[in-house]
Amino acid sequence: MSNKPLLGVKVIELATFIAAATAGRFLADLGADVIKIESAKGDPLRYTAPSEGRPLDMYENTTWDLENANKRCISLNMKTPEGKETFFKLLDTADILITNWRPQALERAELNYERLKEKYPRLVYAMCTGYGEYGPDKDLPGFDFTAYFARGGYLETLRQKGSVPMNVVPGLGDHNVGINLAAGILAALYQAKTKGVGEKVTTSLYQTAVFNMGMMIQAAQYKDIGTPYPINVREGNNPLLAAWETKDGRYIQTCTPDYNTYYKKLMAAIGRDDLIDSDKYFPIQNLQKAEIGYEVYDIVMAAIRTMTVEECSKRLTEADIPFALAQSWEEILEDKQAWANECFYSMKYDNGNTRTLVRPPVNFAEMGEPDYVRGPMIGEQGKEVLKEIGYTDEQINKLIEDKSLYIGE
Repeated sequence: MSNKPLLGVKVIELATFIAAATAGRFLADLGADVIKIESAKGDPLRYTAPSEGRPLDMYENTTWDLENANKRCISLNMKTPEGKETFFKLLDTADILITNWRPQALERAELNYERLKEKYPRLVYAMCTGYGEYGPDKDLPGFDFTAYFARGGYLETLRQKGSVPMNVVPGLGDHNVGINLAAGILAALYQAKTKGVGEKVTTSLYQTAVFNMGMMIQAAQYKDIGTPYPINVREGNNPLLAAWETKDGRYIQTCTPDYNTYYKKLMAAIGRDDLIDSDKYFPIQNLQKAEIGYEVYDIVMAAIRTMTVEECSKRLTEADIPFALAQSWEEILEDKQAWANECFYSMKYDNGNTRTLVRPPVNFAEMGEPDYVRGPMIGEQGKEVLKEIGYTDEQINKLIEDKSLYIGE
Protein backbone atom coordinates (compact mmCIF):
# COMPACT_ATOMS: atom_id res chain seq x y z
CA MET A 1 0.00 0.00 0.00
CA SER A 2 1.41 3.41 -0.97
CA ASN A 3 -0.36 5.22 1.87
CA LYS A 4 1.52 3.53 4.68
CA PRO A 5 2.82 6.31 6.94
CA LEU A 6 6.31 4.87 7.53
CA LEU A 7 7.27 4.05 3.95
CA GLY A 8 10.92 4.98 3.48
CA VAL A 9 11.81 4.50 7.15
CA LYS A 10 14.45 1.85 7.85
CA VAL A 11 14.62 -0.02 11.15
CA ILE A 12 17.39 -2.31 12.37
CA GLU A 13 16.10 -4.74 14.97
CA LEU A 14 18.86 -6.27 17.09
CA ALA A 15 16.65 -8.19 19.48
CA THR A 16 15.27 -11.55 20.54
CA PHE A 17 12.02 -12.86 22.01
CA ILE A 18 8.89 -10.73 22.14
CA ALA A 19 8.84 -7.19 23.58
CA ALA A 20 11.27 -5.44 21.21
CA ALA A 21 10.00 -7.53 18.32
CA THR A 22 6.47 -6.30 18.99
CA ALA A 23 7.61 -2.72 18.46
CA GLY A 24 9.36 -3.73 15.25
CA ARG A 25 6.31 -5.61 14.03
CA PHE A 26 4.08 -2.58 14.61
CA LEU A 27 6.46 -0.35 12.64
CA ALA A 28 6.67 -2.93 9.85
CA ASP A 29 2.89 -2.96 9.55
CA LEU A 30 3.03 0.82 9.13
CA GLY A 31 5.36 0.43 6.15
CA ALA A 32 8.81 0.64 7.69
CA ASP A 33 11.52 -1.62 6.30
CA VAL A 34 12.35 -3.60 9.42
CA ILE A 35 15.50 -5.69 9.11
CA LYS A 36 15.88 -8.21 11.89
CA ILE A 37 19.40 -9.32 12.75
CA GLU A 38 19.79 -12.87 14.06
CA SER A 39 22.58 -15.28 14.81
CA ALA A 40 22.96 -18.43 12.71
CA LYS A 41 21.00 -20.40 15.31
CA GLY A 42 18.23 -17.82 15.27
CA ASP A 43 16.07 -16.11 17.81
CA PRO A 44 15.08 -18.50 20.65
CA LEU A 45 11.46 -17.49 20.03
CA ARG A 46 11.56 -19.70 16.95
CA TYR A 47 11.67 -22.76 19.22
CA THR A 48 9.03 -22.09 21.90
CA ALA A 49 6.20 -24.11 20.32
CA PRO A 50 6.32 -27.06 22.79
CA SER A 51 5.74 -24.68 25.72
CA GLU A 52 2.68 -23.27 23.98
CA GLY A 53 1.08 -26.53 22.91
CA ARG A 54 1.96 -26.20 19.21
CA PRO A 55 3.94 -28.40 16.83
CA LEU A 56 7.57 -27.34 16.40
CA ASP A 57 7.46 -26.45 12.72
CA MET A 58 9.55 -23.63 11.24
CA TYR A 59 7.18 -23.50 8.25
CA GLU A 60 4.04 -23.06 10.36
CA ASN A 61 5.25 -21.03 13.31
CA THR A 62 2.34 -18.91 14.51
CA THR A 63 4.18 -17.26 17.42
CA TRP A 64 7.08 -16.28 15.19
CA ASP A 65 4.71 -14.78 12.64
CA LEU A 66 2.77 -12.85 15.30
CA GLU A 67 5.92 -11.03 16.40
CA ASN A 68 7.85 -10.87 13.13
CA ALA A 69 5.47 -10.66 10.20
CA ASN A 70 6.32 -8.13 7.49
CA LYS A 71 10.02 -8.01 8.45
CA ARG A 72 13.15 -9.08 6.61
CA CYS A 73 16.01 -10.99 8.20
CA ILE A 74 19.77 -11.04 7.90
CA SER A 75 21.88 -13.42 9.96
CA LEU A 76 25.17 -11.84 11.05
CA ASN A 77 27.92 -13.10 13.29
CA MET A 78 28.43 -9.96 15.36
CA LYS A 79 31.54 -11.46 16.97
CA THR A 80 33.66 -11.30 13.81
CA PRO A 81 35.17 -8.00 12.63
CA GLU A 82 33.51 -8.51 9.24
CA GLY A 83 30.12 -9.15 10.78
CA LYS A 84 30.43 -6.12 13.01
CA GLU A 85 31.50 -3.96 10.07
CA THR A 86 28.49 -5.15 8.09
CA PHE A 87 26.20 -4.27 10.98
CA PHE A 88 27.52 -0.70 11.04
CA LYS A 89 27.10 -0.37 7.28
CA LEU A 90 23.46 -1.33 7.76
CA LEU A 91 23.15 1.16 10.58
CA ASP A 92 24.55 3.86 8.28
CA THR A 93 21.28 3.60 6.31
CA ALA A 94 18.89 3.32 9.28
CA ASP A 95 16.51 5.72 10.98
CA ILE A 96 15.82 3.52 14.01
CA LEU A 97 17.69 0.89 16.01
CA ILE A 98 15.64 -1.38 18.27
CA THR A 99 17.40 -3.61 20.78
CA ASN A 100 16.69 -5.63 23.90
CA TRP A 101 20.31 -6.44 24.69
CA ARG A 102 21.18 -5.88 28.33
CA PRO A 103 23.19 -2.75 29.19
CA GLN A 104 26.37 -4.70 29.94
CA ALA A 105 26.18 -6.52 26.58
CA LEU A 106 25.68 -3.25 24.71
CA GLU A 107 28.69 -1.76 26.49
CA ARG A 108 30.89 -4.72 25.61
CA ALA A 109 29.86 -4.58 21.96
CA GLU A 110 30.34 -0.78 21.90
CA LEU A 111 26.71 -0.41 20.87
CA ASN A 112 25.58 1.72 23.78
CA TYR A 113 23.76 4.95 22.99
CA GLU A 114 26.57 7.24 24.13
CA ARG A 115 28.90 5.77 21.53
CA LEU A 116 26.42 5.55 18.68
CA LYS A 117 24.95 9.03 19.02
CA GLU A 118 28.32 10.58 18.12
CA LYS A 119 28.30 8.83 14.75
CA TYR A 120 24.53 8.83 14.24
CA PRO A 121 23.14 12.07 15.72
CA ARG A 122 19.75 11.63 14.00
CA LEU A 123 19.29 8.00 15.03
CA VAL A 124 16.31 6.91 17.13
CA TYR A 125 17.87 4.45 19.57
CA ALA A 126 15.14 2.32 21.18
CA MET A 127 15.85 -0.12 23.96
CA CYS A 128 13.72 -2.30 26.19
CA THR A 129 15.00 -4.35 29.12
CA GLY A 130 13.66 -6.42 31.98
CA TYR A 131 14.29 -3.99 34.83
CA GLY A 132 15.52 -0.75 33.25
CA GLU A 133 19.02 0.40 32.39
CA TYR A 134 19.90 1.76 35.84
CA GLY A 135 19.88 0.42 39.38
CA PRO A 136 21.27 -2.71 41.05
CA ASP A 137 19.29 -5.13 38.88
CA LYS A 138 19.81 -3.56 35.46
CA ASP A 139 21.77 -6.54 34.16
CA LEU A 140 19.43 -9.29 35.36
CA PRO A 141 17.71 -11.35 32.66
CA GLY A 142 14.16 -10.11 32.34
CA PHE A 143 11.07 -11.92 31.09
CA ASP A 144 7.43 -11.07 31.62
CA PHE A 145 6.96 -14.02 34.00
CA THR A 146 9.56 -12.49 36.32
CA ALA A 147 10.08 -8.76 35.79
CA TYR A 148 6.46 -8.05 34.87
CA PHE A 149 4.14 -10.52 36.58
CA ALA A 150 6.17 -11.34 39.69
CA ARG A 151 8.10 -8.22 40.55
CA GLY A 152 5.47 -5.96 39.01
CA GLY A 153 2.83 -7.02 41.51
CA TYR A 154 0.49 -9.22 39.52
CA LEU A 155 1.20 -12.59 41.11
CA GLU A 156 1.13 -11.51 44.75
CA THR A 157 -1.83 -9.16 44.61
CA LEU A 158 -4.18 -10.67 42.02
CA ARG A 159 -4.31 -14.17 43.44
CA GLN A 160 -7.29 -15.23 45.49
CA LYS A 161 -6.17 -14.93 49.13
CA GLY A 162 -5.00 -18.27 50.47
CA SER A 163 -4.27 -19.72 47.03
CA VAL A 164 -1.28 -19.99 44.74
CA PRO A 165 -0.61 -17.20 42.21
CA MET A 166 -2.54 -17.23 38.96
CA ASN A 167 -1.13 -19.08 35.98
CA VAL A 168 0.54 -16.80 33.45
CA VAL A 169 1.38 -17.16 29.78
CA PRO A 170 4.07 -15.52 27.63
CA GLY A 171 3.46 -12.34 25.69
CA LEU A 172 1.08 -10.49 27.99
CA GLY A 173 3.68 -8.20 29.49
CA ASP A 174 5.88 -8.21 26.42
CA HIS A 175 3.14 -6.91 24.15
CA ASN A 176 2.41 -4.05 26.56
CA VAL A 177 6.08 -3.10 26.57
CA GLY A 178 6.40 -3.36 22.79
CA ILE A 179 3.49 -1.02 22.11
CA ASN A 180 4.80 1.43 24.73
CA LEU A 181 8.20 1.36 23.04
CA ALA A 182 6.59 1.90 19.63
CA ALA A 183 4.79 4.99 20.94
CA GLY A 184 8.09 6.43 22.15
CA ILE A 185 9.82 5.54 18.88
CA LEU A 186 7.20 7.35 16.81
CA ALA A 187 7.51 10.51 18.91
CA ALA A 188 11.30 10.40 18.59
CA LEU A 189 11.10 9.71 14.86
CA TYR A 190 8.91 12.77 14.40
CA GLN A 191 11.54 14.85 16.16
CA ALA A 192 14.34 13.34 14.11
CA LYS A 193 12.50 14.07 10.85
CA THR A 194 11.41 17.61 11.77
CA LYS A 195 14.36 18.82 13.84
CA GLY A 196 17.21 16.55 12.77
CA VAL A 197 17.76 15.44 16.36
CA GLY A 198 18.02 11.81 17.47
CA GLU A 199 16.81 10.41 20.75
CA LYS A 200 17.18 7.48 23.10
CA VAL A 201 13.85 5.81 23.94
CA THR A 202 13.72 3.23 26.70
CA THR A 203 11.19 1.23 28.66
CA SER A 204 11.18 -2.03 30.58
CA LEU A 205 8.93 -4.87 31.60
CA TYR A 206 9.12 -3.76 35.21
CA GLN A 207 8.41 -0.09 34.48
CA THR A 208 5.42 -1.02 32.34
CA ALA A 209 4.02 -3.27 35.07
CA VAL A 210 4.40 -0.48 37.65
CA PHE A 211 2.53 1.90 35.34
CA ASN A 212 -0.21 -0.65 34.68
CA MET A 213 -0.62 -1.21 38.42
CA GLY A 214 -0.37 2.53 39.10
CA MET A 215 -3.84 3.08 40.56
CA MET A 216 -3.47 0.34 43.14
CA ILE A 217 0.20 1.00 43.92
CA GLN A 218 -0.70 4.59 44.71
CA ALA A 219 -3.70 3.50 46.78
CA ALA A 220 -1.44 1.19 48.81
CA GLN A 221 -0.01 4.27 50.51
CA TYR A 222 -3.27 4.63 52.46
CA LYS A 223 -2.57 1.74 54.79
CA ASP A 224 -5.49 2.33 57.17
CA ILE A 225 -8.18 2.35 54.49
CA GLY A 226 -9.62 -0.60 52.62
CA THR A 227 -8.60 -4.23 52.46
CA PRO A 228 -4.96 -4.92 51.56
CA TYR A 229 -4.32 -7.30 48.67
CA PRO A 230 -4.29 -10.21 48.12
CA ILE A 231 -7.95 -10.48 48.98
CA ASN A 232 -10.71 -13.01 49.05
CA VAL A 233 -12.95 -11.42 46.44
CA ARG A 234 -15.91 -12.04 48.77
CA GLU A 235 -14.34 -9.55 51.19
CA GLY A 236 -13.27 -6.90 48.70
CA ASN A 237 -13.81 -3.16 49.07
CA ASN A 238 -16.54 -3.21 46.40
CA PRO A 239 -18.51 -6.49 46.48
CA LEU A 240 -20.01 -5.91 43.03
CA LEU A 241 -16.60 -6.04 41.34
CA ALA A 242 -16.54 -9.81 40.96
CA ALA A 243 -17.01 -12.77 38.66
CA TRP A 244 -20.29 -14.59 39.18
CA GLU A 245 -20.94 -18.28 38.60
CA THR A 246 -23.94 -19.07 36.43
CA LYS A 247 -26.30 -22.04 36.52
CA ASP A 248 -24.44 -23.62 33.60
CA GLY A 249 -21.05 -23.39 35.31
CA ARG A 250 -19.62 -20.33 33.56
CA TYR A 251 -18.41 -17.03 35.02
CA ILE A 252 -19.66 -13.55 34.21
CA GLN A 253 -17.57 -10.57 35.31
CA THR A 254 -19.29 -7.30 36.18
CA CYS A 255 -17.55 -3.93 36.36
CA THR A 256 -19.12 -1.42 38.74
CA PRO A 257 -16.25 0.88 39.74
CA ASP A 258 -18.70 3.19 41.55
CA TYR A 259 -20.86 0.92 43.71
CA ASN A 260 -23.42 3.65 44.35
CA THR A 261 -24.07 4.17 40.64
CA TYR A 262 -24.80 0.53 39.93
CA TYR A 263 -26.18 -1.01 43.14
CA LYS A 264 -29.88 -0.35 42.53
CA LYS A 265 -29.73 -1.29 38.85
CA LEU A 266 -27.98 -4.54 39.65
CA MET A 267 -30.41 -5.49 42.40
CA ALA A 268 -33.29 -4.96 39.99
CA ALA A 269 -31.56 -6.97 37.29
CA ILE A 270 -31.09 -10.00 39.53
CA GLY A 271 -34.67 -9.87 40.80
CA ARG A 272 -33.95 -8.46 44.27
CA ASP A 273 -36.24 -5.46 44.14
CA ASP A 274 -36.71 -5.86 47.89
CA LEU A 275 -33.14 -4.62 48.42
CA ILE A 276 -33.17 -1.63 46.08
CA ASP A 277 -33.91 0.89 48.85
CA SER A 278 -31.97 -0.90 51.59
CA ASP A 279 -30.17 1.54 53.89
CA LYS A 280 -28.19 -1.45 55.09
CA TYR A 281 -26.51 -2.04 51.73
CA PHE A 282 -26.68 1.45 50.21
CA PRO A 283 -24.74 3.67 49.91
CA ILE A 284 -21.37 1.92 50.01
CA GLN A 285 -20.32 4.02 52.99
CA ASN A 286 -22.98 2.25 55.12
CA LEU A 287 -21.88 -1.11 53.81
CA GLN A 288 -18.21 -0.54 54.55
CA LYS A 289 -18.84 0.96 57.97
CA ALA A 290 -20.76 -2.15 59.01
CA GLU A 291 -18.17 -4.41 57.29
CA ILE A 292 -20.88 -6.49 55.62
CA GLY A 293 -19.83 -6.31 51.98
CA TYR A 294 -19.67 -10.10 51.94
CA GLU A 295 -23.44 -10.20 52.42
CA VAL A 296 -24.02 -8.35 49.16
CA TYR A 297 -21.53 -10.63 47.43
CA ASP A 298 -23.40 -13.71 48.69
CA ILE A 299 -26.76 -12.26 47.63
CA VAL A 300 -25.63 -11.57 44.07
CA MET A 301 -23.83 -14.90 43.74
CA ALA A 302 -26.89 -16.82 44.94
CA ALA A 303 -29.13 -15.02 42.46
CA ILE A 304 -26.87 -15.47 39.44
CA ARG A 305 -26.33 -19.14 40.21
CA THR A 306 -30.02 -19.62 39.38
CA MET A 307 -29.55 -18.15 35.88
CA THR A 308 -27.95 -19.47 32.72
CA VAL A 309 -25.38 -17.37 30.88
CA GLU A 310 -28.01 -16.46 28.31
CA GLU A 311 -30.55 -15.32 30.90
CA CYS A 312 -28.01 -13.41 32.99
CA SER A 313 -26.52 -11.72 29.94
CA LYS A 314 -29.97 -10.59 28.79
CA ARG A 315 -30.81 -9.06 32.17
CA LEU A 316 -27.48 -7.26 32.55
CA THR A 317 -27.63 -5.94 29.00
CA GLU A 318 -31.12 -4.55 29.52
CA ALA A 319 -29.97 -2.89 32.75
CA ASP A 320 -26.92 -1.40 30.95
CA ILE A 321 -24.54 -2.93 33.49
CA PRO A 322 -21.00 -3.53 32.16
CA PHE A 323 -20.29 -7.27 32.05
CA ALA A 324 -18.59 -9.94 29.98
CA LEU A 325 -18.52 -13.71 29.89
CA ALA A 326 -15.16 -15.16 30.90
CA GLN A 327 -14.18 -16.66 27.55
CA SER A 328 -11.71 -19.37 26.68
CA TRP A 329 -9.11 -18.89 23.95
CA GLU A 330 -11.07 -21.32 21.80
CA GLU A 331 -14.14 -19.09 22.10
CA ILE A 332 -12.15 -15.97 21.29
CA LEU A 333 -11.06 -17.58 18.01
CA GLU A 334 -14.73 -17.73 17.02
CA ASP A 335 -15.81 -14.40 18.52
CA LYS A 336 -17.67 -12.38 15.88
CA GLN A 337 -16.79 -9.14 17.67
CA ALA A 338 -13.08 -9.88 17.31
CA TRP A 339 -13.43 -10.74 13.63
CA ALA A 340 -15.57 -7.66 12.94
CA ASN A 341 -12.84 -5.40 14.34
CA GLU A 342 -9.91 -6.93 12.45
CA CYS A 343 -8.35 -8.66 15.44
CA PHE A 344 -7.53 -11.67 13.29
CA TYR A 345 -6.05 -12.67 9.96
CA SER A 346 -6.41 -16.01 8.17
CA MET A 347 -2.94 -17.13 7.17
CA LYS A 348 -2.58 -19.86 4.57
CA TYR A 349 0.75 -21.63 5.02
CA ASP A 350 2.72 -23.34 2.28
CA ASN A 351 1.81 -26.73 3.77
CA GLY A 352 -1.85 -26.03 2.97
CA ASN A 353 -2.98 -25.29 6.53
CA THR A 354 -4.93 -22.13 7.28
CA ARG A 355 -4.46 -20.70 10.78
CA THR A 356 -5.91 -17.71 12.56
CA LEU A 357 -3.23 -15.16 13.43
CA VAL A 358 -3.63 -12.13 15.67
CA ARG A 359 -3.03 -8.59 14.43
CA PRO A 360 -1.51 -5.70 16.42
CA PRO A 361 -4.32 -3.82 18.20
CA VAL A 362 -4.40 -0.54 16.27
CA ASN A 363 -6.54 0.11 13.18
CA PHE A 364 -6.19 2.83 10.55
CA ALA A 365 -9.14 4.04 8.46
CA GLU A 366 -7.23 5.35 5.44
CA MET A 367 -4.32 2.93 5.41
CA GLY A 368 -6.54 -0.09 5.93
CA GLU A 369 -5.33 -3.38 7.31
CA PRO A 370 -1.72 -4.11 6.34
CA ASP A 371 -0.58 -7.24 4.59
CA TYR A 372 0.42 -10.16 6.80
CA VAL A 373 3.59 -11.60 5.29
CA ARG A 374 4.96 -14.49 7.33
CA GLY A 375 7.99 -13.90 9.51
CA PRO A 376 11.32 -14.47 7.74
CA MET A 377 13.42 -17.61 7.94
CA ILE A 378 16.90 -17.25 9.45
CA GLY A 379 18.96 -15.09 7.10
CA GLU A 380 16.34 -15.34 4.38
CA GLN A 381 16.85 -11.87 2.93
CA GLY A 382 20.54 -11.52 3.82
CA LYS A 383 21.83 -11.32 0.26
CA GLU A 384 19.24 -8.85 -0.96
CA VAL A 385 19.67 -6.60 2.10
CA LEU A 386 23.43 -6.40 1.54
CA LYS A 387 23.10 -5.81 -2.20
CA GLU A 388 20.81 -2.87 -1.44
CA ILE A 389 23.63 -1.18 0.49
CA GLY A 390 26.24 -1.81 -2.17
CA TYR A 391 27.74 -5.25 -1.45
CA THR A 392 28.85 -7.29 -4.46
CA ASP A 393 28.27 -11.00 -4.89
CA GLU A 394 31.97 -11.54 -4.29
CA GLN A 395 31.89 -9.64 -1.00
CA ILE A 396 28.77 -11.49 0.12
CA ASN A 397 30.29 -14.86 -0.68
CA LYS A 398 33.39 -13.90 1.28
CA LEU A 399 31.22 -13.07 4.33
CA ILE A 400 29.54 -16.45 3.99
CA GLU A 401 32.89 -18.24 3.77
CA ASP A 402 34.16 -16.36 6.84
CA LYS A 403 31.00 -17.39 8.72
CA SER A 404 30.14 -13.75 9.25
CA LEU A 405 26.95 -14.15 7.22
CA TYR A 406 24.50 -17.04 7.29
CA ILE A 407 21.86 -17.33 4.58
CA GLY A 408 19.93 -20.36 5.78
CA GLU A 409 19.70 -23.88 4.54
